[in-house]
Amino acid sequence: MIETGRLPIVNPPRSGPSASLNPEFFARLARRVPTQSGVFEAVRSPFDQQVLAELPICTPADVAAAVQWARETQAAWAKVDPRKRARVLLRFHDLLLARQEQGLDLTQLEAGKARRHAQEELLDSAINAQYYATRAPGWLRPRRAGGTFAGLTVTWEYRHPVGVVGVICPWNYPLTMAVSEPVAALMAGNAVVLKPDPQTSFTALWVLSLMEEAGLPPGLMQVVTGAAEVGSALVGAVDFIALTGSTRTGRVVARQAGERLIGANLELGGKNPMLVLEDAPLEAAVKGAVDGCFTNAGQLCVSIERIYVHESVYEAFKRRFVEKVSRLRLGSTLDHRPQIGSPPVARQFELVEAHVQEAVAKGAKVLTGGKARPDLGPLFFEPTVLEGVTPEMRVYNEETFGPVVALYPYGDLEEVLERINASEYGLNASVWTRDLAKGRAVASRIQAGTVNVNEAYAAAWISMDATMGGFKASGLGRRHGKEGLYRFTELQTVALERLIPITGPAWLPRGWYGRIVTWALHGMKWVMRWRYRV
Repeated sequence: MIETGRLPIVNPPRSGPSASLNPEFFARLARRVPTQSGVFEAVRSPFDQQVLAELPICTPADVAAAVQWARETQAAWAKVDPRKRARVLLRFHDLLLARQEQGLDLTQLEAGKARRHAQEELLDSAINAQYYATRAPGWLRPRRAGGTFAGLTVTWEYRHPVGVVGVICPWNYPLTMAVSEPVAALMAGNAVVLKPDPQTSFTALWVLSLMEEAGLPPGLMQVVTGAAEVGSALVGAVDFIALTGSTRTGRVVARQAGERLIGANLELGGKNPMLVLEDAPLEAAVKGAVDGCFTNAGQLCVSIERIYVHESVYEAFKRRFVEKVSRLRLGSTLDHRPQIGSPPVARQFELVEAHVQEAVAKGAKVLTGGKARPDLGPLFFEPTVLEGVTPEMRVYNEETFGPVVALYPYGDLEEVLERINASEYGLNASVWTRDLAKGRAVASRIQAGTVNVNEAYAAAWISMDATMGGFKASGLGRRHGKEGLYRFTELQTVALERLIPITGPAWLPRGWYGRIVTWALHGMKWVMRWRYRV
């Protein structure tokens, strides 16, 4: 046993595949990669760097061929009644839940996460599938809209699929990202070509296998593998691109999409703040902070990386928070005991370590954590709480994307809101107070796409009817809700002219036409003001 904080954890890690994740399992998934390149890349478990399997790597030519196949298949899928599309995705939903133990093992072994966080990811994926399968058919029906003058014109709005949607996924939530974007795109009548991170491609291939088992036509959804050149080839071939990734990558993708005049949805980086007001319920705020900072080892786009606490409760909050963080259990077992897993890639581990070491060298204080844990695995890093972080430190403004958070006391609400909003990012935020009306008012002043009151991130994330996305450098567009579906459609207006032409009958003198329309507009103004209460 190894003591982690004050709680024990079993060691050495159990990182070997479960019985179902044998070489034939990985070989079957690998055969789904549409390539004959002959190039392979070893996928290693971050827990111990043992090779899980060899992943075939695509070329740009493979991407072009995959998109062409998807385009041919999509033409027929677009004609399928949305209710029939929904039945396929509801079968996928059921398969996802039925095979969840296999999915959890695979996600853990590829992404290095604790099982409890892998399970949250799988359940979130099922929620996404069920949500769009049940809501989308109604939202995709033609909608009658009002004309300029009642009786003269009738307008209808039609939602058409954009065609082939490209999806580029990161390694931190490989299951959710391989489901949430494709499900909405498929329900809208599109085909999907998905490029996951090479580290977590087998999870995406597993999702694809369940989709086709549920009845999705072969070729309608495909997984292409590889690094940046494959992603660039994908953006260069599809009709819409959805990226979840870093702001740096987002800018590259946005430029390329802009050159082609195709739509793009970009969910990018964040330096997400939590604000603890003087009347906050401290025990709840502390628990919320632990979950908000260290779920998935802090590798969550909406994770909290800076906490501002009112000076009247700062010391009490700090004491309780540090105590709870120091007790978090690290580990790599394929069960629910560990609370913190491992970064899946060495470059992220190195960034986390560099941020902490540079902050300490410039005067920041480590309240707990701050060290690598090679005794648990090559990429483990302790959950870390910093104090005394200043603007010249990288961890102050840059996204760390790991198990690191900084505490800041404050006295004046206006001043702390300025500090919070000074960031280039605006993805997620959290406000804690006993006064919900006050919390809502404060939340509305924070420049972020989602703000949770008395929760860190999950309340907004799981509210599927409401949108999720970023302000400023945190991205463009929104997922979830109707907007999460409609971004994958082209909106068409069909206007029907009835009775007399909207420009007036040919026999009516133009001067009289102008007077009649002027009188009508004056009258309509008063009717509309009464109707809409303005």
